[in-house]
Amino acid sequence: MRDEKEQRQIIYSVEGAIARVTLNRPEKRNALDDALIANLKDALRAADADGAVSAVVLTGAGADFCSGADLSALKKISESSIVENLEDAHSLMELFALIRRVRVPVIAAVRGRALAGGCGLATACDIVLAARTARFGYPEVKIGFVPAMVMAILRRNVSEKRAFELITRGAEISAEEAESVGLVNHVYEDDAFKNEVEAYVAGFAKVSRSAVMLSKRLLYHMDGMTFDAALQAGVDVNAIARMTEDCRKGITGFLKK
Repeated sequence: MRDEKEQRQIIYSVEGAIARVTLNRPEKRNALDDALIANLKDALRAADADGAVSAVVLTGAGADFCSGADLSALKKISESSIVENLEDAHSLMELFALIRRVRVPVIAAVRGRALAGGCGLATACDIVLAARTARFGYPEVKIGFVPAMVMAILRRNVSEKRAFELITRGAEISAEEAESVGLVNHVYEDDAFKNEVEAYVAGFAKVSRSAVMLSKRLLYHMDGMTFDAALQAGVDVNAIARMTEDCRKGITGFLKK
């Protein structure tokens, strides 16, 4: 059982069909450390296990979404052995992989800065919504570090040349530029951001949960497949979808119109 202080680093709640996960270290710009990563995994698993949840919204308390690793985490990296650093990196890899395994959409709602591991966390989410003044970037190269694991996701989100530029120059980019390169889905004005996010997320409660889950699983499962294998996977999921209760009810309702 994690102690109370660690548990407060994540705020988890469910409102209707939406699970809300808030990084709660505003005094540290929601920087990542071992405890926050562990509690974030717990929250995502709880949301995935809840059959009433149709989407997960990930936000940061205070002014920023997430500034990456905190100073204590960086100090730990500099003093750890290769084995210890491998274990630490593996824990972050597990978080990124878990976001893809959560059956429903995981949506990053980004205000302020999403930098380094924080930008990686946003990129790992299925959808990214950003406030107009939000900033994104992978500044790791400035301290001799590499945004290594997130590259597997970034490379699937943006073009090869854009990915290269983002990870090798270490520059921050605006929400508008992040949207233009495919890192962000939608940008909303700051004063309307909360309401726009609520309206967007509410849309997932109006569509078939089982269809969305099957679609998410298939989309990511197709990574690395040949064209023919991807088509065959589509055939299998198509047949499965036809047998779901949602599909049967949906077809019945449509035919009655």
